[in-house]
Amino acid sequence: MSAHAQRDFSQGELDAVLAPIALYPDPLVTHILNASVFPQEVAAAAAWSRANPQLQGDAAIAAIEATPWNPSVKALVAYPDVLARMADSPQWLADLGEAYTGSPDAVNAEIQQLRGRAQATGNLQSNAQQYVYQQGQEIVVQPVYPGVIYAPYYNPYLVYGAWWWPAYRPVYWRPWVWRPVVVTRVIAPVRLVHPVRAMPVSRPVQVTPYHRVPESQRQPIIHSGALPQSQWNNQRNYQQNYQRAPIARAPMARSAPMPAPQVRFNEPRFNRGYQAAAGAGVRSAGGGAVRSSGGGGGSNRGGGHHRG
Repeated sequence: MSAHAQRDFSQGELDAVLAPIALYPDPLVTHILNASVFPQEVAAAAAWSRANPQLQGDAAIAAIEATPWNPSVKALVAYPDVLARMADSPQWLADLGEAYTGSPDAVNAEIQQLRGRAQATGNLQSNAQQYVYQQGQEIVVQPVYPGVIYAPYYNPYLVYGAWWWPAYRPVYWRPWVWRPVVVTRVIAPVRLVHPVRAMPVSRPVQVTPYHRVPESQRQPIIHSGALPQSQWNNQRNYQQNYQRAPIARAPMARSAPMPAPQVRFNEPRFNRGYQAAAGAGVRSAGGGAVRSSGGGGGSNRGGGHHRG
């Protein structure tokens, strides 16, 4: 999906975008909102549904179980009529996904406003297929049987009364025949509060290399509150037993470049490797042979005397 700045939707725009779906049962509304964040997957699911018209409900969900789609997109294949209308309105679907991603609280609040208008006109009420009741400040729409969900068609220009936003007009879907959808493979919908857009581009992981921080540059750890007594005792014991005062070191002043270090062949760590490699001895720069004894000292005959 294209990464662009989220725009703020006005109340009129939200009413026009949400009017076609606000009166559906809550599980179906939630799946539609979640799926709108993935418009490409909705288009692929609608194409699959058109190619398999004989499958719906549980059979359709079972057939696409292995596809890498969002769970809500998979759930919508059980409702081919609704899925087809969503795919036929790509601009509306993009606006719905953008509004839900940018302002989920405003979307949920506007759905309640639309349901209140439909209740006032008598077009949203309980019947043999669904329960409509008040729960706190929200109007809840639930199916009578959790596994049997109706997706009714309604005209948004009629069910809410006379349309009140001349500048914003809801999408008008072609009608379909109501029929119950039996779904026992229930994908429990979860109303997202702050949905996250899935970015298809994978970015490499940035690894920060380890750098040793000198003791003089380390900052103290600032605690927001008092430490518990147990942690305070542990910290005090650690300081008494293990921490030592830092050794004050004067900076080394170098007026000239340092000479190259001289290798001491009579040191034990060099004697072993040197004897193994050189065997009897090797000539020094002065012409003498370096002889090593037992691991203690050595003499350089002709080139100077070295002490271990």
